[in-house]
Amino acid sequence: MSLLLWIGMFFGFQLQSKDTVLLTPVEVYAPPLDRFTQGQKIKSYSNAELYSYQGRSLGDLLQETSPIFIRQYGAGMLASPSFRGTSAGHTSVFWNGIPVNSPSLGQSDLSILPVAAVDQVAIHFGNGGALFGNEAIGGSIHLGTKISFSEGFHSTFSQQFGSFGQINSYLKSSFSSEKFSSQTRFYRESATNDFQFKDLGQAGTPIVSAQNSEMKQLGVVQDLAWNLSKTAQLKASFWYNQADREVQPVMGSNTNDIQSDQNFRMAIDYFHFGEKSILNLKTGLVRDQQLFNQSENNTVQYFLSGDWDSALAPNWNLKTGLRLNFIQGELSTYQASDQRIESYQSLRFQPEENLKISLNMRQLAYLDQFEPFIPSLGADWDFWKNSRNQLSLKASLAKGIKVPTLNDRFWEPGGNPDLIPEKSQSGEIGLNWQKTGGISWENSLTYYRMQVDNWIIWIPKANFWTPENIREVQNQGIEYEGQVSTEMGNWNFTANWAYTWSRAISTKGIGESDPAIGKQLPYTPEHQANGKITVSRNGFSTFIGTFFVGERRVTTDGQRTMPSYQLFNLGISYEKLALGKVKLPLLFQVNNLFNKGYQVLYLRPMPGRSYQFTLSIQL
Repeated sequence: MSLLLWIGMFFGFQLQSKDTVLLTPVEVYAPPLDRFTQGQKIKSYSNAELYSYQGRSLGDLLQETSPIFIRQYGAGMLASPSFRGTSAGHTSVFWNGIPVNSPSLGQSDLSILPVAAVDQVAIHFGNGGALFGNEAIGGSIHLGTKISFSEGFHSTFSQQFGSFGQINSYLKSSFSSEKFSSQTRFYRESATNDFQFKDLGQAGTPIVSAQNSEMKQLGVVQDLAWNLSKTAQLKASFWYNQADREVQPVMGSNTNDIQSDQNFRMAIDYFHFGEKSILNLKTGLVRDQQLFNQSENNTVQYFLSGDWDSALAPNWNLKTGLRLNFIQGELSTYQASDQRIESYQSLRFQPEENLKISLNMRQLAYLDQFEPFIPSLGADWDFWKNSRNQLSLKASLAKGIKVPTLNDRFWEPGGNPDLIPEKSQSGEIGLNWQKTGGISWENSLTYYRMQVDNWIIWIPKANFWTPENIREVQNQGIEYEGQVSTEMGNWNFTANWAYTWSRAISTKGIGESDPAIGKQLPYTPEHQANGKITVSRNGFSTFIGTFFVGERRVTTDGQRTMPSYQLFNLGISYEKLALGKVKLPLLFQVNNLFNKGYQVLYLRPMPGRSYQFTLSIQL
């Protein structure tokens, strides 16, 4: 299918790329995400933004502050991302550079990825298959932990209380010298989630309390790093997470399902710094154990990779590498294994100070066969710049791939080992504007278009369901983001906002008479928006934020829809409370300020107004 690019005129903010590969003296080295992503959109979160979401999940953060739609099955229940109208299986999630999606399901549950477990969250929008590999068709989410050297001892303990039985505890402790660094964090979260809602599944729609919806979660994250010499560094990260949940039933039902998830992740990096190059050797492990009622599903992934990043010349940078992935699955209905090999190369060329061009290439082999070569090409052009303003044009073209999951190929009954990978081609273009001064602002408007072929869907056949490469989907949309900030005396004001229009329709389905053809995909809102205003002075800070999700179709034929909803959140914090050298920051939040009754998915109730209070002790 041909790729179409429509060109418009619009505004946007400038993402600054890093041109050096030198080791920062006091931090563990981490390759910048935007190094080879010219022409593509990236959103990163600040420490303050992540702190305001302590006690909440990654799904909450992304739903309320980004253009990503999060399909939430209830409070603390499964939460899966949808980038630009694609499915959850088209989003790749990384932790410290290791892919962590389940190889059996092909996705990650964002509800059991707590924001408190990481220091860094960044989002890459659009087709990143050539740069990041399998599944990154719609976008990718990058999580990381960050530690430094030569900072001595620091410790923070936070206790949080909230509505619906929420009790969360966090401990973060670190020590670092010139050559050694260690950081440990522990978290424990629990909630009864016994909120009230109008039960649309019962006659008369009575007000009832949520049942079978309690959750408990705990985890430990350990980071270690050594400066082995002036040219060598070693980092090791370990993450254990356990979540025990009662699965909240749909309205009108009284099921008592339970689910337990145990996840162990490990990433070990060795860096060798040359005069103009960096060698990175990485190994990792991801073990997922899930028990749903009496059904046990376990998978383990082993990773081994190496890449070489070099400044070939003042205007040329090259990165080349290889990644090996071995997968073993022991599930309730089958046992299977998979092996994958990926080679990748990235090239960045800067012919002029205001122009950067990147080319990314990846070759994937699995099941002893080579898949078609995956390329991407992008450019950033700062075509107008003065002392206060900068206008930049961004554009990119890319192809992507998604290998069928273990469940798609081996599930009994119904798995289809003859499935071929889903393939995509996409393009995007945007005009960005950044202004500095007494009043500073950033604005961006991006248009994207994507075609996904061989989309896998499960269809009924005989007495069971089976997956087939049937659907073709065409996605296009506009993403607008803006931010303004200023100071008035001791007052600081910041406002940011975003709007997304997304059109994702099936162009091919199950036969020519398939009612899904030409219709918006189920649970894919055409319109989303969010905004936030923050005012701060002398350690005090208050914000009010809102997010809007438009109407969603429930069925493929569009006969049933879910109404739109808009929620507001309010927060107040004070950072300067202290007893001697001990700091005691306070944070109070109200979520769903106006007690809005809503559902993200059909007959899946969500909580009304809730409160959170957090007290931290920092040494």
